[in-house]
Amino acid sequence: MIVRRRKAVVWFLSATGVAVLLFWCGRLRRSWDPSPSPQGPEPTPPGTTVPYRADVNLKLYRRTWKKQESSYSSFRHNLSSKCHGTSQAFITQTNTPLGTKVVYDGEKKHSEKVTSAIFATFAKEQPFENVTWETCSVVGNGGILVNSSCGEEIDSAQLVIRCNLPPVGNQYTRDVGSKTNMVTANPSILLNNRRRPFVEYVGGYGSSLLLLPAFSYTQNLQVCLRAVYTLEETSSRIQPVFINPAYLQGLNEFWKDHGLQVLRISTGLMMASLALERCAQVNLYGFWPYVSHPYSDRPLTNHYYDNQPFKPHTHDVPAEFKQLLQLHNQGVLRLHLDRCGPDRRRHKGPT
Repeated sequence: MIVRRRKAVVWFLSATGVAVLLFWCGRLRRSWDPSPSPQGPEPTPPGTTVPYRADVNLKLYRRTWKKQESSYSSFRHNLSSKCHGTSQAFITQTNTPLGTKVVYDGEKKHSEKVTSAIFATFAKEQPFENVTWETCSVVGNGGILVNSSCGEEIDSAQLVIRCNLPPVGNQYTRDVGSKTNMVTANPSILLNNRRRPFVEYVGGYGSSLLLLPAFSYTQNLQVCLRAVYTLEETSSRIQPVFINPAYLQGLNEFWKDHGLQVLRISTGLMMASLALERCAQVNLYGFWPYVSHPYSDRPLTNHYYDNQPFKPHTHDVPAEFKQLLQLHNQGVLRLHLDRCGPDRRRHKGPT
């Protein structure tokens, strides 16, 4: 009798164990099922031009725009209080004295002591410190600028900021203009150019500021110093300055407080933020991050001058666009998605 009871208990436990095992295997299989979800595909990785949520964002976009002074003033005050762009955006001999340890904003565990040689390359005073502008154009490099006819409108602003040494003038003038007051440079662009071609190329930007990320990563410093020395030796008109990693740290924290959870914000968002501290009206061009035009559905290249893909996992451009879209709808800045000039209203869409 005892033996039979033991066998029954063993059988019951075994059967129960198998049932439980099958139950959890089913749960695991469903949670790991690689088949498409009925809710739709997962977002494309950050840093790429993607169709994800493009239609949703377009429906939120207000084509009829009017600046809301209270919203603008409030946002600008909060931004300035956190980031202090007026006095801290660029490294100077005043805000970064000799002997200072500068922490790399992309490598927080590494710092650089400011030697006399490095100190000599710093701007003596903060560019634009006591200057504000009524109108500013911040020009991204998106393919949406192709056939946009926005060049004249972009150049009409008092201050024009461009990103990553894009080509201007010649065949691009009609769509993106040529005026430049400040242009950023990615170190990879500097690495890919010899001295003479580099000097000749940046000569096209006249006497504008050349914003260099010398203290983003340790390998950037020598590249940027080499660029500064080359421009000095050739008496180039362009004026190299270094962006301040302390300013970028505050800027990253500011956007995280506003819900943007990214490792690093893009150069475009940096420049839009800087313009918001300096300009009464900020206009953004070339910031549409998706694969087709918002109103004509024609395919777009990644940049207006080439189709070079973005580096994956570097920036979350769609998430940044959503933040800029909110500011547009709040009347803080103006995000341009239409063509410019007489063709502005050719496309049909919501107002």
